[in-house]
Amino acid sequence: LFAAKDVEQDKVPSSSLAFGFAGASMRRGLNSFRNVRRGVGNKAIQRWIPTARSFAGRMINKAARSKGFAVGMGTTLAAYAMASSPRTAAAFGWGKPVELLEKNACIAGTESPIPDAPAKDEKHFLLGTPMYSPFPENMEMVSLGMGCFWCSENLFMRMPGVYSTHVGYAQGVTKNPSYEEVCSGRTNHNEVVRVVYDPSKITLGDILKVFWERHDPTTLNQQGNDKGTQYRSGIYYYNDAQRKVAEESKKIYQKVLSDRGFSTITTEIEQAQEFYYAEVYHQQYDAKPGSRQYCGLSPLGTQFPSESLSSTSS
Repeated sequence: LFAAKDVEQDKVPSSSLAFGFAGASMRRGLNSFRNVRRGVGNKAIQRWIPTARSFAGRMINKAARSKGFAVGMGTTLAAYAMASSPRTAAAFGWGKPVELLEKNACIAGTESPIPDAPAKDEKHFLLGTPMYSPFPENMEMVSLGMGCFWCSENLFMRMPGVYSTHVGYAQGVTKNPSYEEVCSGRTNHNEVVRVVYDPSKITLGDILKVFWERHDPTTLNQQGNDKGTQYRSGIYYYNDAQRKVAEESKKIYQKVLSDRGFSTITTEIEQAQEFYYAEVYHQQYDAKPGSRQYCGLSPLGTQFPSESLSSTSS
């Protein structure tokens, strides 16, 4: 990537050359990774990723003190970008769309579910209830997008009256998307938590009160430092009664925010489309031992006047 004369004249530090060779060699490693990403080695890879990221972070911090860091990293990133597909480059935020794409610009996907989705007989880690339908006849469900689905599921799975929760991808184009594909911004999916609840014990209004209060619905395609269309704010309903409650709650909360000088709510309210289960390691993530203590939600510190929904929140 460097002109030979620049190397000969020592215009490029040796540390930069090391970055360049490392970047060029990434292609082979990435191809190997993609070959097993959907195969039997995927779970082992997922366990290895946090360690790899930590190591990479230490190496970058160390290299940052060297003279050739800026040029070297540029070389590495360029080589990586040329070697990568959109789905792998997206993990580093390269070329990630900032808004929803036209349908024909999205990844097509596959007819088969991702191999590391929860098994059909999987039980909820915290509640011990089924993860898949059929659910008891009296149950209802709503899907919510409010940023990182680890964080959002943690809010609802502990609420009395909630029968089951599961995280996944919704409102997109790509069939059976993987986490990497969703993160690329090229599937149009949102990261959502689907809440299955008993309306005789908890109302949709109770659920939406938590939804509005615990994230920032005014930032388009962003929640805190998490940026991308998969972090957009959304309420996805399964019947017309839910739609009416959702729309009314949005009007109520907008007034609360406007009175306090906040911006316009960007939350989309749509009929729920096909829900694709996220990988099993994402399910009930915050309830599992050894989980990473992370919360990407950015609440505004305002309360939702729940009493205003008392007559329409069943």
